[in-house]
Amino acid sequence: MNDLTIILVSHNTRADLNHCLRSLRDNAPDVSHEIVVVDNASTDGSADLVRREWPDIHLIEAGDNIGFARANNLGIRATQGRLVLLLNSDTVVPAGTLDRLVAELETHPDTAAVGPRIVDGSHRAELSFGAMMGPWSELRQKAMRRLADRGVGAATRWIDRETRRPQVVDWITGACLLVRRADAEAVGLLDERYFMYCEDVDFCAALRARGRRIRFVPTAEITHYRGRSAATSPAVTEAAYRRSQIAFYAKHHPRWLPWLKAYLRLRGKLSPDSSDKDKDERTEQ
Repeated sequence: MNDLTIILVSHNTRADLNHCLRSLRDNAPDVSHEIVVVDNASTDGSADLVRREWPDIHLIEAGDNIGFARANNLGIRATQGRLVLLLNSDTVVPAGTLDRLVAELETHPDTAAVGPRIVDGSHRAELSFGAMMGPWSELRQKAMRRLADRGVGAATRWIDRETRRPQVVDWITGACLLVRRADAEAVGLLDERYFMYCEDVDFCAALRARGRRIRFVPTAEITHYRGRSAATSPAVTEAAYRRSQIAFYAKHHPRWLPWLKAYLRLRGKLSPDSSDKDKDERTEQ
């Protein structure tokens, strides 16, 4: 049995997937490991690429675009590694990164999951962790990201400082999240009601609810060419985010849900007939 299972979910990111797999091959961790690609019905030849160029990699074809949470759970259930790395297919992993993450997790028995510092293609740091998602923390997180994206120096410097110090945090992004299998299984894996977005925050909240810690590890770093898959269908991505956001607030902040829905309707981000759907979601929970 391998110590580490690395799971990549792919949906129409053929070139990025190939680059990520090459980085994992060239900068393989010291621990025994396996790599699993879960393909969400890509139409760009991603699955064929894995079969042809990467025959040693375990390919799981989901048969449909089943979303990020469900696809990762499919990969977790099909493997046995005692540590599980959720890794976006649009990332590149430098030498030593995975070993540093594994070492950090092994050093802290009270910790369920760890995540690295993440930079984009221009080597600008991403705000890839934070406080528990809620109205104020979400507003603050988005504001800082937007200011940094617009080149506001104060925001860029603040994010750079924050991402250079080790921290115990409420959540880390699922773009690169290393978790103990025992902890993941104890909370029932990722909540599959989230198609994409918010599932990582929800997952970390479930881990913390068991008294476990989440750590951000700046000495480990990856490059994330974010949004490549989302860019192929922006309208679908926007709708998926809003559904996940509503599901998250229904689960964690039900008192704020009417305010969120009113705000989204005001901005034209929510259809008028969504009330019954949201009610059904809360009933299922």
